[in-house]
Amino acid sequence: MPYEPPTHAVERSLRATTGAKVVAGVDEVGRGAWAGPVTVCAAITGLRRPPTGLTDSKLLTVKRRNELAAELRDWVTAYALGHASPEEIDSLGMTAALRLAAVRALEGLPVRPDAVILDGKHDYLGGPWQVRTVIKGDRSCVAVAAASVIAKVERDAMMAELGAAHADFAFAANAGYPSPVHRAALEERGPTPHHRLSWAYLDALPRWRHLKKVRTWPEASVPEIEGQLGFDF
Repeated sequence: MPYEPPTHAVERSLRATTGAKVVAGVDEVGRGAWAGPVTVCAAITGLRRPPTGLTDSKLLTVKRRNELAAELRDWVTAYALGHASPEEIDSLGMTAALRLAAVRALEGLPVRPDAVILDGKHDYLGGPWQVRTVIKGDRSCVAVAAASVIAKVERDAMMAELGAAHADFAFAANAGYPSPVHRAALEERGPTPHHRLSWAYLDALPRWRHLKKVRTWPEASVPEIEGQLGFDF
């Protein structure tokens, strides 16, 4: 299906209305997985013409996505990745874990962005950055699309490496997301050290549901996360 290529329209708007000189696009991958980290990429692209075919990573074939990621790593002005582990997801909750990963990515950039374009409608990042949320930003915004492709390829590679020690789970194929093979392996072997133990999939596994971690406290607050990271905002 034909699709419109992403543009710099949102970035130009932020520059014009807020005076932001450095704008980063941010996207995540792994939110809905049963296993593995949630990964966030922050990318700064400036206003240059993007590589041909850039779009949401989910619209690309594996081959094209890998090719484009390799091109993007050299093309972007800067990028950085941040991860939140399964243990952190279980402990903090997904919203706080997403922020943890996003802060790690943004703090990994060589320059601090003046503003951030965040894919989706929910601002899980908050201050001190000025955030603009954009629904389907990974299709419409150049920097967010670049971040989506890099994040997806990097996390897929991580999951394939983890899968080498857990062949029955087929992490190289499913990247830790639900699949028939993944479910069958869970039923037979139970969760690996890379699985999220607060996830509902354990409710359907009688042999292993006793392993489920139930959080009885609210998701961690922003100050709590900042204290864990040791950042002084």
